[in-house]
Amino acid sequence: MTASAPAVIAIVGATAAGKSAVALDLAERLDAEIINADSMQFYRGMDIGTAKLSVGERRGVPHHQLDTLDVHEDATVARYQEGARADIDAIHARGRRAIVVGGSGLYIRALLDVFEFPGTDPAVRERLEARAAAEGPGILHRELAAIAPEAAAKIPVQNVKRLVRALEVIELTGTHESSLPRHTYAIPAVQVGLQIAYEDLDPRIEARVDHMWEQGLVDEVRTLESAGLREGVTARRAVGYAETLRHLDGELTATETRDLIKQHTRRLARKQAQWFRPDPRVSWVEAPATASGIPQATDAVVAELANAHVI
Repeated sequence: MTASAPAVIAIVGATAAGKSAVALDLAERLDAEIINADSMQFYRGMDIGTAKLSVGERRGVPHHQLDTLDVHEDATVARYQEGARADIDAIHARGRRAIVVGGSGLYIRALLDVFEFPGTDPAVRERLEARAAAEGPGILHRELAAIAPEAAAKIPVQNVKRLVRALEVIELTGTHESSLPRHTYAIPAVQVGLQIAYEDLDPRIEARVDHMWEQGLVDEVRTLESAGLREGVTARRAVGYAETLRHLDGELTATETRDLIKQHTRRLARKQAQWFRPDPRVSWVEAPATASGIPQATDAVVAELANAHVI
């Protein structure tokens, strides 16, 4: 990253707030390219349930970090950081602006902030994964709680991936790095969040889930099953996909599945908003109420960028 490189623009906020539409409008105005920061949109074939823009809907604007993984592969923050930072360098080398858009807060922090990762050891990880399979994750969670209670309190017992990683880091470094990085940019950036009241967001989420169902979410999940969805630690837990797998197993009716997806999406939206809200570097503008309001929302984003002297 050269000193003369323009600041990266990040459009953040809760799911269904209109981030993709505003980022696309902004990219056309600024001759920019877009870098995805929605961790579930990394997966090939996970299109309907993630509201991924189709190639046609992207209107010729280059998009990066979409469809980079198969559903049986695990998404990692470290791999995303490396790949997305390389994308930023390449975009700047072409003389264009880079816009990051998404609601996966940890991935955005890893991309933009000073964020270093402890090393890994495949042998240690394999041993811990074998123990989790043979003894159950509860034993690993109790061990972690004895060593690093604050870390254990943040990791659900059933989340084998995070348990194994926490114990691996402790074994390799002697400590558990449980804190997030400081609010210090590694890359010059400005973040603008789209804010929307929950009473306005919730009906939008419900309509989005109904539309996904009508578009063929069940068929999409059924197809992804044959591609290894159930074997993927990350993808199979995605909101919309986890519930639909239960529907295919006969655990939930269609109505129960849709209602549960709506409930879990509302919960996700609140977690995303709570993630970004404490970051003092995020400037907030009103999310577009309808598609016709996208230009006005983009105008507000442009005004914030002008205030920050990045355009």
